[in-house]
Amino acid sequence: MSFEDAIAGTMVEVEDGQMVNGTVVKIDKDEVLLDIGYKSEGVIPSRELSIRNDVDPSEVVGIGEVIEALVLTKEDKEGRLVLSKKRAQYERAWGDIEAKKEADEVVSGPVIEVVKGGLIVDIGLRGFLPASLVELRRVRDLAPYIGTQVHAKIIELDKNRNNVVLSRRAYLEENQKETRDQFLNNLKVGEVREGTVSSVVSFGAFVDLGGMDGLIHVSELSWKHVDHPGSVVTVGDPVKVQVLDVDFSRERISLSLKATQQDPWQEFAEGHQVGQLVYGRVTKLVQFGAFVQVGDGIEGLVHISEMSAHHVDSPEQVVTPGEELWVKIIDLDLARRRISLSIKQAAEGGELAAEYREHFEIDAAGNYVQGEASAEAEAAWSEYYGDGSEKPADGEAAAEGEAAPAEGDAAPAAEGEAAAEAPVTEGEAVEQVVEAADAEVAANVEAEGAPASEEAAADEAPAPDAPTDEA
Repeated sequence: MSFEDAIAGTMVEVEDGQMVNGTVVKIDKDEVLLDIGYKSEGVIPSRELSIRNDVDPSEVVGIGEVIEALVLTKEDKEGRLVLSKKRAQYERAWGDIEAKKEADEVVSGPVIEVVKGGLIVDIGLRGFLPASLVELRRVRDLAPYIGTQVHAKIIELDKNRNNVVLSRRAYLEENQKETRDQFLNNLKVGEVREGTVSSVVSFGAFVDLGGMDGLIHVSELSWKHVDHPGSVVTVGDPVKVQVLDVDFSRERISLSLKATQQDPWQEFAEGHQVGQLVYGRVTKLVQFGAFVQVGDGIEGLVHISEMSAHHVDSPEQVVTPGEELWVKIIDLDLARRRISLSIKQAAEGGELAAEYREHFEIDAAGNYVQGEASAEAEAAWSEYYGDGSEKPADGEAAAEGEAAPAEGDAAPAAEGEAAAEAPVTEGEAVEQVVEAADAEVAANVEAEGAPASEEAAADEAPAPDAPTDEA
């Protein structure tokens, strides 16, 4: 036997797809050389070293290390033997993964990458862990999980598509079921618990109670109307909540934030009585009246019949949205959460609600003392409580049914001042001015000896535009 035949007899035979073992003899930045006893050393490209992307070959293998590889091709276009450590790892791992999936066992490995929608876990191959299955509740920031060791259950396995889907939540639920049952059994309806807002969604907010999450529905966030839960709470807020319901079969907890807060309607009812005056702001006009806000989240209705002492066809004749004014409480129904108010009765005066008394002048009985009404105030009251029609034309009679001044109204004009009995027309006004001028001229004539008549005065005085002799 020739020397060449002896050497050839010591070499291994390889085929595409075969698993081989070899020793690392060289490490470059983009490849590793492996001696498997073949006529030439095998080449493992850096992309075929690990299931991790963009790794340094020296961090994966070391010189002299014996590793397993899979033959990708016996001879590429450059005549090289191309191997893959990653593919060999896949082949070994698939067998283990399939066995664990069949036995419903747990797999574990480090988180090596954050991808769109979840995490990649190294379980011998790339296992995908969706973000929704990382914890018992959805996690928004996945970056802190990089490098951590996680345990998970296999929920989907497809070798043809090289697809493995994991669930850490399933693992946590299985291990925490006993703890959750104990937690739910110790939770009593009606009790108040402290927690932290863990998530805010369109229909409410989830609160971590220190063992499980409970839901505050949007209707239980506040006594006031809430457009979006984010306007009331944010993630991380400490809150005090009341347990409304515990569903053992579905393991769900219903909570209320507003139940731990003072009911504004109850608070309003305790501090106000029928007959008192309160200050409010018109928020909305409707066909049958106007809504007026008289407290934080408290609105009452002024029925159209309580807007003015005169007939009102529509609320727009009396008030406008945003306008602020005094109203009187004429009915307070706490059970139905309804307050009836009156503008026309407020004009008659009455007892001020307690919160206003230190800011306004009141008498011994707590009644509002208005004092002398200014012209602007009179005009404002006329606008509020008039019949809504335009000011009468000159010479026309006032609208039929106009209310007479109430007792206590401003006194008549001072003595010596004549009150006008009828509107003065334009012609009459001119005549009055002429008569006053004539009277003034006559007075000057008598005092200074001037000509007694206008004609004489005109003769003595040169015309304004007449030329003079000097000119």
